[in-house]
Amino acid sequence: MTPQYVAAIDQGTTSSRCIVFDRAGEVVSVAQREHRQLFPRPGWVEHDAEEIWENVQSVVREALAAAGTDPAGLAAVGITNQRETTVVWDRSTGRPVANAIVWQDTRTGPQLRELDRTHGEQRVRERTGLTLATYFAGPKLRWLLDHTEGLRERAERGEVLFGTMDSWLIWKLTGRHVTDVTNASRTMLMDLQTLDWDADLLDALGVPAGMLPQICSSSEVYGTAEGVLAGVPVASALGDQQAALFGQTCFSAGEAKCTYGTGSFLLLNTGTGPVTSSHGLLTTVAYRIGDQPASYALEGAIAVTGALVQWLRDNLGLISTAAEVEELARSVDDNGGCYVVPAFSGLFAPHWRSDARGVIAGLTGYITKGHLARAALEASAWQTREVVDAMNADSDVALRRLRVDGGMTANGLLMQFLADVLDVPVVRSRITETTCLGAAYAAGLAVGFWPDLATLRAQWRSDAQWTSTMDPAHREGELHNWRKAVQRTLDWED
Repeated sequence: MTPQYVAAIDQGTTSSRCIVFDRAGEVVSVAQREHRQLFPRPGWVEHDAEEIWENVQSVVREALAAAGTDPAGLAAVGITNQRETTVVWDRSTGRPVANAIVWQDTRTGPQLRELDRTHGEQRVRERTGLTLATYFAGPKLRWLLDHTEGLRERAERGEVLFGTMDSWLIWKLTGRHVTDVTNASRTMLMDLQTLDWDADLLDALGVPAGMLPQICSSSEVYGTAEGVLAGVPVASALGDQQAALFGQTCFSAGEAKCTYGTGSFLLLNTGTGPVTSSHGLLTTVAYRIGDQPASYALEGAIAVTGALVQWLRDNLGLISTAAEVEELARSVDDNGGCYVVPAFSGLFAPHWRSDARGVIAGLTGYITKGHLARAALEASAWQTREVVDAMNADSDVALRRLRVDGGMTANGLLMQFLADVLDVPVVRSRITETTCLGAAYAAGLAVGFWPDLATLRAQWRSDAQWTSTMDPAHREGELHNWRKAVQRTLDWED
């Protein structure tokens, strides 16, 4: 049979999904399973990579069955993944040697202080585009090598392999040990100019080169799958935020998207040359298609947006489902003077303050749970505003509109407030699952299922747009109050 579909596996922070797309880029079927979040100590976040692999196999089977097809109906499969989450596994048995350390985990502070002392943050930024934050994979790998008995010796003998979640899944599917440039650019081990592992940084972090995957482009055939996807080319890998940029068809310099999920991530395509930020943003690889030059992006990473709504649900019990937060927030006319800054594991862009912790500021006896819900939603918009201000300061062209996707974009109150505080149009993609769509697009390009980028761009559609209705003076007053609240999060952790 002639393949009619392309599938994408989205291995995310809280769940794994498989989505099947047709030639028009429309969703044919979806399957999703959550996995456990492991918190062995304060600040530590782990996943069981074997549990994730089992879930991935399950959602693939379920999505194919729902689409009424089997692996023969797929032209290719692409992979997108939670970035920076770090896995080390035994080369012979394929078993992880320890739980995966998740991108949110903050245990690597001592390694980063040592790296700052020996190499200096500016030198690392120049090579990698990254700040010295606990976010990235290289220091997590160093922690595992230092704290897992016998692991360093095994790594030096070539007995264990390192990868982010894309590498883990590609290896489980094909037996090849590879990653793509977008994921490699998040390790703090890759040179942004050469797109190869940096020997100086490997030495600084004490990482044996033999355990690292081969760096490939984002859109090429890495191998042919066995097992649940037997015979299907595995033909793309993109970190989740780069995949969303690709799915939003932001292929030209100056185009930007923001994905609203557990955290939120705003990426601005800067073209074929990396742009160094001086305002707290990250420089990262956006994507690379085959042997073409890589495209780069500026990124603002916000650690907690959707996770704050989950916190209201799971920890405070203010709502029973995440969707209820909009109704609760609409029960009041404003935030009542209350501001929530969710620095649960420090502040990410543009502050990069690991000493910060969350605050609720402006509390009075007037504040109700409705005000708290509204302040929680507004926090996502104000954090986006901080990133956009930094992006405008770093780039030659000010942001003119923002394409948005992700689960939180279903919240109309949040989207209107976002347009209000940014004072630019906010445009929602008709297909909100643009992360999976980007991985599917890249895989389809690699095998000729879609001919070129122009074809993909022609398929993009919006389903809603919001424009600002906020008085400029009110906007500035609220921004002033938000900034005061942010200042109160700082210097909490010694």
